[in-house]
Amino acid sequence: MEEKLYPVSSRRLRLNAQIRSLVSPLRLNHQSFILPLFVDEGLSVPRFVQNMGGVQVETKETIFLAIENALKAGITKFLLFPVPAHKKMVPDDFSFAENIVNSIKNKFSNDIWLAADVCLCSYTRHGHCGLLDSTSTYVDNDTSVALLTQYALKLAQSGVDCVAPSDMMDGRIKSIRNVLNHHGMDQTTLMSYSTKFNSSLYGPFRDACHSAPASDTLKDRKSYQLSSIHALQAIQTSMSDEQDGADILMVKPSSMYMDIIYRIKQTTRLPLAAYHVSGEYAMIESLAALGGIDRQKAHLELWISLHRAGADIIISYAAIHAKEWISTFEY
Repeated sequence: MEEKLYPVSSRRLRLNAQIRSLVSPLRLNHQSFILPLFVDEGLSVPRFVQNMGGVQVETKETIFLAIENALKAGITKFLLFPVPAHKKMVPDDFSFAENIVNSIKNKFSNDIWLAADVCLCSYTRHGHCGLLDSTSTYVDNDTSVALLTQYALKLAQSGVDCVAPSDMMDGRIKSIRNVLNHHGMDQTTLMSYSTKFNSSLYGPFRDACHSAPASDTLKDRKSYQLSSIHALQAIQTSMSDEQDGADILMVKPSSMYMDIIYRIKQTTRLPLAAYHVSGEYAMIESLAALGGIDRQKAHLELWISLHRAGADIIISYAAIHAKEWISTFEY
């Protein structure tokens, strides 16, 4: 009797959960997640962020409870967004951010890894990420870099583990790295928003940080944030930041830019973060609230996709659920 030869079938490797988990080429781990945190100097009680499914802006008192709750859930890494009570055309007071960073690190020490956003959009009356020129028609790159560098140094000296410039000014990574090193802060990690697109997906975040552009003459951030059309520019900015001294690169937003994540990962050996931004998060949360999708499964599918594309780190407003959800994930 002639022996039958059967072609190789990957279906045999999908037969049940045991074999699927055995051969899985990708495993999520809650330790690779960063949870964003908002803290507003002007609040006396926390407030919910519009359309963000329970995400709230903390007060300078409740921020500690928020971190404690995250620690109980297994999350130890945070990206802090301090929101000052007062805005100026040229900010000159970063004491709120300095004090809150110092207080958090004094309380939690090495139990947490704390990154702090470095940008001016929450500090300026016009809501831009840098300083405007005398005619208020464009963002002055060099004066902005000088002030951002000063801010980053103050945060490092206050004890933050990582500074994370999100402003997209040219040359700010080299400037910050040089100044940190010069002042003996060479152990402070520098996580660059190295590929940050001009996007419609930042709306809820701008509500949280009071950071929407408000200039009469410069109504958007297209002159310094990246266009979704230019993939090569997007890759180039990350490569430039790597050369200038960044320790971690980042793509923001993430779900619509997985091709960029993949292409950057092919050109760098640095860790690459993907920021699942407020609008992306809100889309999942809103549809889940309407009963259209399973919330947990949707976030997990998104996280798997980001890791598959090449992200080593995921910044997510749902990170507090990562350990629980990943532990119950069915292969």
